[in-house]
Amino acid sequence: MYSNNAKKSVTELLSIAGVTVNGNAPWDIKVHNDNFYERVLAGGSLALGESYMEKWWDCAHPDEFISHLISSDLENTIKKSTKLKTEIVLTKVLNYQTQTRARNNIHMHYDMGNEVFRATLDKRMVYSCAYWRDAATLDEAQENKLELACRKLKLKPGMHVLDIGSGWGSFSKFAAENYGVRVTGISISEEQVKYSKMICEGLPVEIKLMDYRELNQQFDCIASFGMFEHVGHKNHRIYMQIANQCLKDDGLFLLETIGNPVTRTYIDPWMDKYIFPKSLMPSITQMGQAIEGIFLVE
Repeated sequence: MYSNNAKKSVTELLSIAGVTVNGNAPWDIKVHNDNFYERVLAGGSLALGESYMEKWWDCAHPDEFISHLISSDLENTIKKSTKLKTEIVLTKVLNYQTQTRARNNIHMHYDMGNEVFRATLDKRMVYSCAYWRDAATLDEAQENKLELACRKLKLKPGMHVLDIGSGWGSFSKFAAENYGVRVTGISISEEQVKYSKMICEGLPVEIKLMDYRELNQQFDCIASFGMFEHVGHKNHRIYMQIANQCLKDDGLFLLETIGNPVTRTYIDPWMDKYIFPKSLMPSITQMGQAIEGIFLVE
């Protein structure tokens, strides 16, 4: 038997987000198992996602449903569970992105098989934000982004560029082919390194299976796309210090990252378990503290 109180509580919370249980809007949810209510109250976002996987509920447009939840700021309405509170405390104390832990975290996501990502991404396998100005397709938007990055770095033939977290080699290959630069790309994903070496064969590109903390070489400029999210707040400062040490005095460092509008030291439990283990979307405050006295921001 399920609790009527739990059903009432969940229904009221969802109504704050403009979501009606068993309603007719594309973002409304259809509940097929009444134990859903108590489970979600006890387990939060992780329980919500896992109960969806188990077909306890469904929705015509899950993306719109999630958008409604996020925009309504339900996170601050719902009292955090004891388990989540404990996890938040641990993230402040422990370093979940040591070199050993970082490899394990990355392995779970990025080494699941290149075919998965090839079916999802653009033709260049760019796994970070696209630049949609004057673009009609994802392929065009990602090429625009790579072109914009090269121009921001003011690349010139003969430069030696470092690509931290080089992914599937898209930037390394594009920069070498179109700007005549030499590129060293590093990643701790074995699958990414294997793929990058294949597509960059014959170009002045060297791809290494290496953690950024192992770098000890200087470059004319540095680029990093969608990798800073995996550094962790305990390592933000050391990341910037290492980038500074690897950059020539007049060099430019281009950093692209997903940002968080608020400062946190933890990630949503669903994201942590199923998407990006122990990652963190940095806030402007966290990035500012990390670069203070090291870089000038443009």
